[in-house]
Amino acid sequence: MRRREHYIIDGYNVIHAWPELKALQSNLSEARDRLIHVLSEYGAYENLDITIVFDALFTEDEEHTEKPHQHFEIIYTGAGETADSRIERIAYESVRRGREVHVVSSDGAVESVILGAGAYRHPSAEFRRAVRKAKKQIQQEYLGPVTLPLVRNEVGGQLDADTSAKLDAFRKRRD
Repeated sequence: MRRREHYIIDGYNVIHAWPELKALQSNLSEARDRLIHVLSEYGAYENLDITIVFDALFTEDEEHTEKPHQHFEIIYTGAGETADSRIERIAYESVRRGREVHVVSSDGAVESVILGAGAYRHPSAEFRRAVRKAKKQIQQEYLGPVTLPLVRNEVGGQLDADTSAKLDAFRKRRD
């Protein structure tokens, strides 16, 4: 059985590169949540291991990791550590274990280190296109063509005559 590819995502780099997430810059928490949701769906569909790294370089927060499921991990770096340095470390470790590693970032400094480690690099905008393509495939495969009902589905058509008469009388009193 083929091993899952490991995608390491520079979280804030992607947020600032994707227009729909960049629009939420005033609410980074919501932007992070949306990115996490989209990538969780993408990783499940494409059968990938995904690690998203958000840095906390200018905070006093301690590092913490969330692992919603076996193939998805979210890392918030600790005070003084950049997402770039964490991404580089994770990439080196994964490549050494024989995994195929893909790093998503448009950061030029990360690119040279990642390529030297033997990982693949995907610019954030290019990765967005791949995610959007997968989303369309998901909709086509699992939702199929969406058809609207040919007739209106009104509440009045679901009520018995007695209840309908009572509601009509109540409406007329209110007018």
